[in-house]
Amino acid sequence: MAARNKRQRQQELTALIDSEPFLTDEELADRFEVSVQTIRLDRLALGIPELRERIKAVAEQNYSEVRSLESSEVIGELIELDLNALAISILEIGPEHVFTRTKIARGHHLFAQANSLAVGIINAETVLTGSAEVRYKRPVKLGERLVCKAVVKDLRGERAHVDVTTKVRDDIVFEGQFVVFKM
Repeated sequence: MAARNKRQRQQELTALIDSEPFLTDEELADRFEVSVQTIRLDRLALGIPELRERIKAVAEQNYSEVRSLESSEVIGELIELDLNALAISILEIGPEHVFTRTKIARGHHLFAQANSLAVGIINAETVLTGSAEVRYKRPVKLGERLVCKAVVKDLRGERAHVDVTTKVRDDIVFEGQFVVFKM
């Protein structure tokens, strides 16, 4: 991006965060070719909360729509939900998710995030996983942010087929096809 004055940068920052609220300060700094500290100062001046607070605010709005799970049972922060169609969650990989020695995420956390979306996306009081075919595409490391997207591919009667893809930035790290049942 071309050099810009502070006011212009802050206007563009506000517009960008409105359109893409889940960009990190580091990603914003790269886009605006400024330091992370400059982005943080701009956010503070504009009253824009940090990423975790932006995610939390969006997630709280979506949790109330999930019928099949309690909000504490959804793994990650639920940032988008269109029942029987689409759901997206974000999970930051912290020390509690990784093997101590290698700092690589344990696979059951990726599966749990995907499975909770596949169940939570269905508009029913009780939804159970019937089967899952999953593929781990690459290791996930401490500090990476998982963006998990579930899409209902087929919904007939009590049975639904849900495809789930988890990415770190543009890299697909996990894929799964879930068959879930409304009870």
